[in-house]
Amino acid sequence: MLTVSYKSTGAMPIDNETPIAIIDSNCAMAQLIVRELEEAVVHALKLRAAKKGVSAEAEHRAILREVLLRRSSRSFKDALLAMPDVGTDADFAIDRDLDRDDGLSP
Repeated sequence: MLTVSYKSTGAMPIDNETPIAIIDSNCAMAQLIVRELEEAVVHALKLRAAKKGVSAEAEHRAILREVLLRRSSRSFKDALLAMPDVGTDADFAIDRDLDRDDGLSP
């Protein structure tokens, strides 16, 4: 399947717009083409790849995997425990006396 994303519509081009990303998943491995990158981003990618001794394409794959497939390093329990202890339970109580006029009990 070939998916093309366009800048303004997200679907079909209007007024001969250039696609900004093409994802081809007919292959054994999907391919991603990203257009309209700033030259500074391309340069930084090539520099980062050179420092690691890999191609820019390999580094691009590594960055995508690292960012998109990353698992959170802390559990939900740890996140809850990290919340500051503020207020009392009464501060968060819900007022159940709603003065309803529809005849339903609160």
